[in-house]
Amino acid sequence: MTTIPINLWSSPRNVSTAFMYAWANRKDCTVVDEPLYAHYLCNSEVIHPGQNEILDAQEKDGSKVVKNILLRSYSKPIAFFKQMSHHLVALDWSFLLEMKNIIFIREPERIINSYAKVRKTVTLDDIGVKKQAEIFDYLNKNKGTFVVLDSKELLSNPKSTLEKLCLKLEIPFADEMLAWKAGPRKEDGIWAKYWYENVHQSTGFQPYQERNVILSTEHSRLAKECQPYYEMVKAHAI
Repeated sequence: MTTIPINLWSSPRNVSTAFMYAWANRKDCTVVDEPLYAHYLCNSEVIHPGQNEILDAQEKDGSKVVKNILLRSYSKPIAFFKQMSHHLVALDWSFLLEMKNIIFIREPERIINSYAKVRKTVTLDDIGVKKQAEIFDYLNKNKGTFVVLDSKELLSNPKSTLEKLCLKLEIPFADEMLAWKAGPRKEDGIWAKYWYENVHQSTGFQPYQERNVILSTEHSRLAKECQPYYEMVKAHAI
């Protein structure tokens, strides 16, 4: 069977896990959670919760991940890979041109505000906004297949936004993407216990709520640094 491979290149602290559950609920889709996580940890100096567990559980060589996971055939016609944009390090990016890609963005100040609740330090590389702009540039210049999706639009209008997305990806829309059962899923990565508590309580996309964000001076500077990258990519969102 020919498999349509789709990467989701998300910033952290977005609704990427809920989005993964939407795809996992499709009967025609295989889902893999953050296949490049261990590769990223081996090629960065960061320490994440459950680091040793992740390194023990996953393939650490990104080139093998590309060959044996991302570009292989699956038993279902669609393969969806939830990816963090900052995981895309120390790799030849040409595999992106053999796949369909979703660049999944969120306002930088909201990413930073949420991320700071989980980790003490927040850097430009941690939150992946600049990396998303680099992915956009690479795909655009090399005529890759990609769609830019803003999570605010997804949460504000789930059905119409997913219909547009599926049309752009040239795959059928499925109503099952709009709701799922609460609780952990078999697709969850081993790190789920550290990051997925809230989404395990969900049964669908939570309506978007506009909330005031108050950042520290340091985090405000970081948000300002990220903003041009975010706005450049957002200008092409569906």
